[in-house]
Amino acid sequence: MVTVWGRATSSNVQAVMWCVAELGLEVDRRDVGEGFGGLDSAEFLAMNPNGLIPVLQDGAVTVFESAAIIRHLGRTYGDDGFWPRDTTALAKVDQWAEWAKQMVANRFTGPIFWRAVRTPAERRDSEAIAQAVLRFETALAVAEERLQNHAWLTGDHMTPGDIHLGHVLFRYFDIDITRADFPALRSYYDRLTRRPAYRETVMLSYESLRDTI
Repeated sequence: MVTVWGRATSSNVQAVMWCVAELGLEVDRRDVGEGFGGLDSAEFLAMNPNGLIPVLQDGAVTVFESAAIIRHLGRTYGDDGFWPRDTTALAKVDQWAEWAKQMVANRFTGPIFWRAVRTPAERRDSEAIAQAVLRFETALAVAEERLQNHAWLTGDHMTPGDIHLGHVLFRYFDIDITRADFPALRSYYDRLTRRPAYRETVMLSYESLRDTI
C-alpha cells in the first residue's frame, strides 16, 4: 500500500491519485492542507521541507512533487505501455509528460482556476482570465493536433503525459469561461470521463474552493 498526503480537492493530488488508481494500487490518502492544516508540522516538513502537497510514501521511499511521484509510480508499477523499458520509447513518454505538466497543467490551475473560481467575483480580473485562457489554449492546440491522430498523447497507450494533461480537463470544461472549439480534445476528455479511475479521483466537486482567496 502507498500513502498519499494531500486533500482530495488539490489538483496535483488528483493527478497522483488518478495515476495510483490506474495502476491498481491500494492507497491510504491523508487529508492535509487548506482547512485541514498539518503542512507546518514537524512530521510533514520532514517529508517535504517546502510544506506543500502531495507527498507519496511507498515503503522506504518518500517523494514530493507530483511529476516526480508519477514518474516513480510509473517506473515501479507501470507496465511497458505506461512506462516503457526501452529508452527511446521512454524518452518520448517523458517528453510529453514534461510538456503536459509545464505547458498545460501549470498554465491552468493558478492563472485560470484560481482567478475564475477561487477569487471572489468582485475581485476577478476578467481580462487577465481571458488572456490566461488564450495562453493555455495555445498548448491545448498542440494536444488537439496530437489527438487527431493518436488515441493518447504519446500514441497507443495511456502514459504520464495523459495524467498531466487530462487531470485539468474536468475543471477546464466545467468552469464558467469561454472556450475554443477542440473536437479531438473534447472526444479525448469524454473518453476519460468513462474511466472509473478518472471519475473517482478527478471529477470531484470543487465548491469548497470557491471564493476562498
